Amino acid sequence: MAEFDDYDMDDRDTGNTDTLNSETDAHDSADKAAENEEKSEYEDVCFICRRPESKTGKMFRLPNNISVCNDCMHKTMDTVSQFDYQGMLTNPAFTQELDNMAEKGFPNIRFVNIADLQGEGGIPNKQKLKKKKRKNEEQPVLDIRNIPAPHKIKASLDEYVVGQEHAKKVISVAVYNHYKRVATGTMDEIEIEKSNMLMVGPTGCGKTYLVKTLARLLDVPLAIADATSLTEAGYIGDDIESVVSKLLAAADNDVEKAERGIIFIDEIDKIAKKKNTTSRDVSGESVQQGMLKLLEGAEVEVPVGANSKNAMVPLATINTRNILFICGGAFPDLEDIIKERLTKQSSMGFNAELKDRYDKEKDLLTKVTVEDIKKFGMIPEFIGRLPIIFALEGLSKEMMVKVLKEPKNAILKQYQKLLELDEVKLEFADDALEAIAEKAMERETGARALRSIIEEFMLDIMYEIPKDDNIGKVTITRAYIEGTGGPVIDIRGNEVPEPETPRIPQVGRAAFQE
Repeated sequence: MAEFDDYDMDDRDTGNTDTLNSETDAHDSADKAAENEEKSEYEDVCFICRRPESKTGKMFRLPNNISVCNDCMHKTMDTVSQFDYQGMLTNPAFTQELDNMAEKGFPNIRFVNIADLQGEGGIPNKQKLKKKKRKNEEQPVLDIRNIPAPHKIKASLDEYVVGQEHAKKVISVAVYNHYKRVATGTMDEIEIEKSNMLMVGPTGCGKTYLVKTLARLLDVPLAIADATSLTEAGYIGDDIESVVSKLLAAADNDVEKAERGIIFIDEIDKIAKKKNTTSRDVSGESVQQGMLKLLEGAEVEVPVGANSKNAMVPLATINTRNILFICGGAFPDLEDIIKERLTKQSSMGFNAELKDRYDKEKDLLTKVTVEDIKKFGMIPEFIGRLPIIFALEGLSKEMMVKVLKEPKNAILKQYQKLLELDEVKLEFADDALEAIAEKAMERETGARALRSIIEEFMLDIMYEIPKDDNIGKVTITRAYIEGTGGPVIDIRGNEVPEPETPRIPQVGRAAFQE
């Protein structure tokens, strides 16, 4: 009996020792897994809202390598609890019956341990859903000495945008001050206010292209939004906060990075007050009133990855105090308002002004004032939050010719590159460029008319050239543009020019090889 007791005690000691060893191994393996998870360049992503663990906090670990964030888990539990009418999930008899069924071999019945959901009761599974984690290296703080000066920003814009000297100067100074404002915050206890801008210009003069070019040159996140689809909250369309959500997406969902970005709202003239209407203006004055807090600076809740708020979209709070807003619009018929204001004086007497004095004024938009924009349909509160108002010039014939050939990605250079792939050289005569510019001026759609005109007369050339391999050079003439003649086509020379005659231009494949 004593031997049995000794054996029994030894066996129990051994069992306790094995149990302690297994628990110790489990804890050690869990610690190692946690260390490997910290060193890993990947992190868990919520199975429902797709947010990473760095944004949601600690996640619930479910079977089959599924991770769910705290917010989505609570929403799911609340939804499930609404359908538990009979208290089946909380009835002990029902849960005991399910346990008995599972023991008898019924498949697909499995109960989850709450400790496992919290990530405390088991070893984390390495085969989990992963996403590349951003490097933990700290972002360098903006240094005043490394901020590009206004003349450098303008020089970069000059490579892509023709003309608009005043507009490029205003934008360069505003962006430079925005960099300094973000980098310093306050200087000698003086808080620097931001200077939002309103850009006015006819269609096709380069408003949107100017900002898109600026987006390629800057390191700060820049988002381009459209005001035509914005409506008041509660109506079909994009909410006003969607312009900030685009900036958040441009900043890779980094709130701190987005709070020092730039937002360009295009077609801002489409939210002007509707005149002579009795219906509710949900896409005009209401949108202007809703944008007041964004322009001035306030903390707004922004949907992440969506245009409107709903129950299943996570929200992020962004402070717009350091976000620079640039608004642009064509403002059609604004010239008539300016002309009416300029000709208010009496048309009789010695100082009388003729009614048609400003009819042939090309750059009438440069004389725009706050009163003109207010009369157009923008409310005074909205205009007051855009202290810098400037206008872009309409494109002249000389500027059209420069747009065709001078920028880095000019339209002519694009077609020359296309034909160069077929080993054909494309050239344009100077009088042909003038003819294209004259036709574009007649359409009154700005630089957008240039591409449509070139597409028309380049259609036959792009269609016929691949047929004949002997074509080596095509010259576009004014007669071809006007429809009275054809392009000059040069056939490839079968003989390679001798090196003693370098002044003779080489035509054919050898020219492209050089």
